Amino acid sequence: MYFPILRGRQFELLALCECVNKNLLSNKIIPIVEPVKVSSTYTKTVDSFIKAGKPIAVIRNPQVGSWIKDLKKESNAKIREQASEQLKDANVISSFYVTSKLDAHIKNAAKNGIPIDSLLLLCNNPEYLGNYEEVIGDRIPLYNVIPDKGDFRRRIRPNRVMCEDHFPKQTRNIDYSDIETEFFSSDHLYYADDGYKGFADYSVVGEEYSETGFAPYAVAIHIVYFDTKNILRIAHFVSDSNDDISDPARKFAEAVEKLVEWNKTMKLDTVGIREFEAAYRNKTYPGLGVVKKYSIMHHLELMSKYLDGVAI
Repeated sequence: MYFPILRGRQFELLALCECVNKNLLSNKIIPIVEPVKVSSTYTKTVDSFIKAGKPIAVIRNPQVGSWIKDLKKESNAKIREQASEQLKDANVISSFYVTSKLDAHIKNAAKNGIPIDSLLLLCNNPEYLGNYEEVIGDRIPLYNVIPDKGDFRRRIRPNRVMCEDHFPKQTRNIDYSDIETEFFSSDHLYYADDGYKGFADYSVVGEEYSETGFAPYAVAIHIVYFDTKNILRIAHFVSDSNDDISDPARKFAEAVEKLVEWNKTMKLDTVGIREFEAAYRNKTYPGLGVVKKYSIMHHLELMSKYLDGVAI
């Protein structure tokens, strides 16, 4: 099982929504969404999974963003009601970060008819391992998402999902210029041998979260692919006219041309890749958010094909 963790920003949500609506997601993939901003895109995305009968995990105590604060506003009453109703659906897995409030979260879930063996817990802070043990005891959550590190492995054993941020984050997009391809992950090959039920990562976005965006000097497109040994690598395609922030459409055209030329040899065939190729042929600029959406969609479809044993 693969658990891509995505923050609930617009284009991450749209990537998920399009994947499920176009039937690109394997049943062996359970996205974990951490809501960060109140939006109708969030509820529409969860609805798309419910209608398709596909599982989606929703983090109910997000640690970044303004979701919890904004959800209390009267102006967001409709979305608050929709989001609450969605949590009752069997396809939606209630999920919590393990914090000092874990006991209260689990009791509140139980009051609403969601037992602990239906919960997904994310424990990524060693400070709360003792709290996890005290609250959970000998009960077994549906999934325990943990880093592949000693204390976590030793102290949380049942239904473990290994979680690592594999995205090779650089300070600036231009810094990818000298890195054509690099290692991404081999977790999919070894997670079961290491005693895990599944593996998780932050796709081609990374764990780091920022509230603010900025106009980059360079446009970079990140594409994952399998090498001859089924190890995941990531290729970076970077624009050339990177002296200032002007003309992002030109920068995208330069980067996507490199991707299209590279794929003539690689022959990757996913909806995300075809969208990039269409933008190149039509000389269109979809915007940086859509570039991210296409890259995520490609990653999720590629992993779906791998997990389902479909030729890539």
